[in-house]
Amino acid sequence: MKEYLCLRLPLRREMMTTARLATGGVCSAAGMSYDGGEDCKVCVTESLLLLMRRGFAAAHVCFSAAEEGGVQVSVTGEEGGAPQSASDEDEIALALLNALAQSVTMDKDEGGLRAVAFVFGQQA
Repeated sequence: MKEYLCLRLPLRREMMTTARLATGGVCSAAGMSYDGGEDCKVCVTESLLLLMRRGFAAAHVCFSAAEEGGVQVSVTGEEGGAPQSASDEDEIALALLNALAQSVTMDKDEGGLRAVAFVFGQQA
């Protein structure tokens, strides 16, 4: 699997723009449509916000080539994390992820959500 870009960033609101810009660049390099790139940016941002609300201080975001074309994204929380019950914001974030991405998987442990992965195809 070809990696496009991996980055580690602190989970602070001011870093969301950096994550969105990187996501847009990767989607463009992968040949995705403008709308597909915008949807992918929303999913990356919502994944980061989910992890931030879980108490993680940083996240590792990795973009790879998907088998069927497009982009596979993995967002993993680092440094901390605490169990927390789902909020209305979490419900909206999960609904957006499931509506926009082709496939969504979540890595959970006894402490709660640890990582989110999803795929966007060429025609997303």
